[in-house]
Amino acid sequence: MSPGNRKPDTARRAFSEQEDGSYATSLRGLELLREPLLNKGTAFTPEEREELLLDGLLPPVTESLDQQVHRVYAQYRAQPTDLLKNVYLEALRDRNETLYYRLLGDHLREMLPIVYDPTVAQAIETYSHEYRRPRGVFLSVDDPGGIERAFANLGLGPDDVDLIVASDAEEILGIGDWGVGGGAGIAAGKLAVYTAAAGVDPDRVIPVALDVGTDNEALLNDPAYVGNRHSRVRGKRYDDFIDAYVTAATKMFPGAMLHWEDFGPSNARRILEKYTGRISTFNDDMQGTGAIVLAAMLSAVKVSGLPMRDQRIVVFGAGTAGIGIADQLRDAMIRDGLDHEEATRRIWPIDRQGLLTDDMSGLRDFQVPYARPAGEGGGGLEEVVARVKPTMLLGTSTSHGAFTEKIVRTMASNVERPVIFPISNPTERIEAMPGDLIRWTDGRALVATGVPIDPITHNSITFVIGQANNALLYPGLGLGVIVSRARRVSRGMLQAAAEAVAGLVDPTLPGASLLPQVDNLREISATVAVAVAEQADREQLARTTLRDPVQQVQDAMWHPRYRPVRARER
Repeated sequence: MSPGNRKPDTARRAFSEQEDGSYATSLRGLELLREPLLNKGTAFTPEEREELLLDGLLPPVTESLDQQVHRVYAQYRAQPTDLLKNVYLEALRDRNETLYYRLLGDHLREMLPIVYDPTVAQAIETYSHEYRRPRGVFLSVDDPGGIERAFANLGLGPDDVDLIVASDAEEILGIGDWGVGGGAGIAAGKLAVYTAAAGVDPDRVIPVALDVGTDNEALLNDPAYVGNRHSRVRGKRYDDFIDAYVTAATKMFPGAMLHWEDFGPSNARRILEKYTGRISTFNDDMQGTGAIVLAAMLSAVKVSGLPMRDQRIVVFGAGTAGIGIADQLRDAMIRDGLDHEEATRRIWPIDRQGLLTDDMSGLRDFQVPYARPAGEGGGGLEEVVARVKPTMLLGTSTSHGAFTEKIVRTMASNVERPVIFPISNPTERIEAMPGDLIRWTDGRALVATGVPIDPITHNSITFVIGQANNALLYPGLGLGVIVSRARRVSRGMLQAAAEAVAGLVDPTLPGASLLPQVDNLREISATVAVAVAEQADREQLARTTLRDPVQQVQDAMWHPRYRPVRARER
């Protein structure tokens, strides 16, 4: 049974998990077939069909899960576009969650871009027109008093929830503000990856759409739009709504980690900093991205031999993600012997207006610590690279081609193993293609990207390009928090997660990837979860005893297999 000690036979719900892993339910017949977590379709046994009043409601054959997976995979492959594949998978998830997660787990590398970035962005854009089955809860800024009522209507008790993913959909995957559909779609998509990659129990999570309005005129003028029809609420009313959400969620589900996803730059960091010392909370856009880039950097350090304390880092794209990564790289330099000020001064952030300097107006609060003294000189990327002679060049700008041949060759002339991470996505927004980086540096560049890239051969060496995919890290981090029941997510836990990911590859081999591939995310997530749980225990943040973290992580992982379903009294 998953952590959280679910109480059997909770009367508020139509079904409950039993101590032996089976389900007991008051549902019968068609009602049961409409419950996606219990529905097994043709896999219901003859005995279950009789007991649960399913006789005659299903074809007479009894099939195995393997047989069903074979059929639905063929149906999936028959879909002509990625968007229709996403729609097909969501429809499967709506009718049979076990079959959905088994299919997804069997083909995770192939399907990850379909259920999440980039295809989920297309699905979000059509959410109101393709609206089907609601998932999770929809909380409105116009009804903050209804938040507890909405959560209560799920029928879940205080020990029944491990993870809540919430989004206000202001900055969805590079496509911007997509209102209630963006919040609902991105939260549900993120949780699908948590379950497929790390075995987080899908019955113990809640996706939350925080509907604060939208500034997307196309949505506001679309008759089919299902969200609040007013502009985005900001300021005190917005903050009060977020606080009401946090208060209700932590009161009703005190063991749950609150995950923030795709908030705008004016809110994301501020919200995280407000709550991070008080509750178990995590922002993947900032902390997850920072930790996976740190993992790649730790691998690069093993190859270059240049310690973190000696790095000179230029960050091109000083937004929420860029500065979030800078924070974790700075923390790693501090752990390697620098003081806070020295580490901060080893990072040069560049945004649209050029190198950030302390005499600029309009700097965001999270940019201010990294702004260079005005007398040091500003300039664009080319000038800064020539002057600073960076050892690492990080791209989070979404400016395609920004890392030009001249800039890269200038950098490579001053450092033996230049570390170049163009992690913007999708591909049409990447700062430089890895093949060019390898060629311009004669194979010396240590490269990781934010998009999947096929291997590159140069001078008879095949270079495997690691993808800084957050899915390598955040599912395991979440599972580690769940297993340890950590009171909060600390910097040390993020560092432990990054080190665990980096430890899964040997980057010193010629052409080796700096990061593991996504082929076996379950194994990666389990490794990360153990490291995170152990770090939480070391920092005295764990709220449970960790006697055997490896086994406790394995025991906590939900597996998509059919369980016996038994009738209970209505």
